[in-house]
Amino acid sequence: MTDFSLIETLRWQPDDGFIRLRLHLARLSRSARRIGFPEPLHAAAKLKEAVKGKHEPRRVRLTFDRQGHIDITTAPFVPLPPDTVWTLRISSTRLDSADRLLRIKTTRRGIYEAARAEFTQQQADEVILLNEREEVCEGTITSVFLDDGSGTLTTPPISCGLLAGVLRTELICQRKARVGRIRLDDLEQGTLYVGNSLRGLIRATLQKD
Repeated sequence: MTDFSLIETLRWQPDDGFIRLRLHLARLSRSARRIGFPEPLHAAAKLKEAVKGKHEPRRVRLTFDRQGHIDITTAPFVPLPPDTVWTLRISSTRLDSADRLLRIKTTRRGIYEAARAEFTQQQADEVILLNEREEVCEGTITSVFLDDGSGTLTTPPISCGLLAGVLRTELICQRKARVGRIRLDDLEQGTLYVGNSLRGLIRATLQKD
């Protein structure tokens, strides 16, 4: 397992610093231990250096490889308007719930790129993947959340074959979300959201035709 790097994508705000930094660093360290990478000891310092002198929101991408090398790039970040609603489509690509690398954010993204390529940007803002049991897993860049009216969001368990998203982890820790299996039909029984740490929670609708 030397043909990929770990990734963390963070949002930096001039007044707030890195959003969910502790959770991002914890996931990076946990992922490194699981696959035998060295401990990313200098990640926090390198992130701080990367935004030195910046005065506008930034999208910050950190990669960390088996040799312990950290690479960081930044780009301007424009938040979505609060009333944004994304259109979702279902991919024909299926995830293998037994693939443990799906639980770690890496540069091995071929399956997600294939799913995204099934639809144009005009057809879908995000594409949702199912596993071999037809259970909802995640989007190509987001976690999936379903509001059934109970006041607590439901999000698929990691065992379905998906990434432990940072926003997902935060919402579970805050008891704003709970883990539960979601079938395709369930997506029509409540209010649908997708989200990640960079963009937050986004209202969504499923387009099936």
